[in-house]
Amino acid sequence: MPATPRFRPFETHLDEGLALAELRLTVAGADDGELFLERRRGEALLFDDGRLRTASYDAAEGFGLRAVRGETVGYAHSTEISEAALARAGETARLAVGAGGGVLAAPPKATNQRLYTDHDPFDDAAFAVKVEMLREIDAYVRELDPGVAQVTASLAASMQEIEILRPEGGRLAEARPMVRLNISVIVEENGRRESGSAGGGGRYGLAPLMGTDHWKAVAREALRVAKVNLRAEPAPAGVMDVVLGPGWPGILLHEAIGHGLEGDFNRKRTSAFAGLMGERIAAPGVTVVDDGTIPDRRGSISFDDEGTPSGRTVLIEDGILVGYMQDRQNARLMGVAATGNGRRESFAHAPMPRMTNTIMLGGDTDPADLLAGLRDGIYAVGFGGGQVDITNGKFVFSCTEAYRVKDGKVGAPVKGATLIGDGATALRHIRGIGNDMALDPGMGNCGKNGQWVPVGVGQPTLLIGGLTVGGSA
Repeated sequence: MPATPRFRPFETHLDEGLALAELRLTVAGADDGELFLERRRGEALLFDDGRLRTASYDAAEGFGLRAVRGETVGYAHSTEISEAALARAGETARLAVGAGGGVLAAPPKATNQRLYTDHDPFDDAAFAVKVEMLREIDAYVRELDPGVAQVTASLAASMQEIEILRPEGGRLAEARPMVRLNISVIVEENGRRESGSAGGGGRYGLAPLMGTDHWKAVAREALRVAKVNLRAEPAPAGVMDVVLGPGWPGILLHEAIGHGLEGDFNRKRTSAFAGLMGERIAAPGVTVVDDGTIPDRRGSISFDDEGTPSGRTVLIEDGILVGYMQDRQNARLMGVAATGNGRRESFAHAPMPRMTNTIMLGGDTDPADLLAGLRDGIYAVGFGGGQVDITNGKFVFSCTEAYRVKDGKVGAPVKGATLIGDGATALRHIRGIGNDMALDPGMGNCGKNGQWVPVGVGQPTLLIGGLTVGGSA
């Protein structure tokens, strides 16, 4: 299969010298700014109930031009990459920030780090091969168990190619691949239906996901979860201790405290953690980092969408708040260094502080000991949707796989369990940290102010005391 041509906007759309001159004119008297150019292609196939239901392909390209002065941002974007469109965008951005006597901030440091391949996943397999794999998944799951009522399998791939031109003349370019396979299964027994799902991906080509051993393992896991839920009992309700499994349950950490540690919320003092730098906000032993440098991970970026190299930012160290995630604007206004967390959904969006891979580091306790110490509570292994209020950290999360635990024994699975609490309290009530830190399989998306970006999470097994469990019993 022929390779897809690379995105080269300064060879096919713009003269780099003229673009740099327009950018410098736009940021004259401002503190910061950049020209962000992007081409993105995406494909998604959905095989449902024995046939291909949808197949979509989309492609877009454009630029975003930004000027920043103090707290004010002037931003204009266009799907037309041309010198005329760039000039119009510059006028708009200048009007937004107004005239000023700002001095351009120092540029981000250069980096040569490469955290993932630039291989284009669209070059890996023909459309018919992908469809046939999804068909094989459907047949395989149905052969595994006669109670399977429905199988849904989806395969998605995208390629984002970006270039960033900075006022000092620096130019960064990168290709960011992304792939994901998901399988959902519905099983039926005695008129009762339950579902289970599994999947994941990362920043690499399609070949690892399309390997037979890989998708068969994903299919078996989805079926296992569905069958567990088929025998689940109504979840109890009340305040009780909860053990969270490793890996994907870190999504609770991401939502309950991660957003509250982003720089803009703290600069504006709308976060529950505002003004607490250097203070204890979590139990001893709790260390949380945001690490965008883990190779091939869904949330990783070699450099952020302002050009700052991605990094490993310690947020909480042994229970003490020591850092926030920062883009360049909020870092400058708060008098600290940018951390490589300035991210945007696309060229049509201005960057803001966002998480990458947010992880609680492991402790030294055997996970079996944490469960053995649980007298009456819930063991939550999988999570679905959740909601959180950034201003107070209050969250509600639904469990997709959970078990009742009594006297240290893991009992029957439970259905309908929701975990209710607030991030600040949950951090202080962590009573045990397992030695089994794991990353999620690569399926996280994060929304903020209408923008969505891929993220990762991770954590060890955790024992948290006094969470409210909303159940159906």
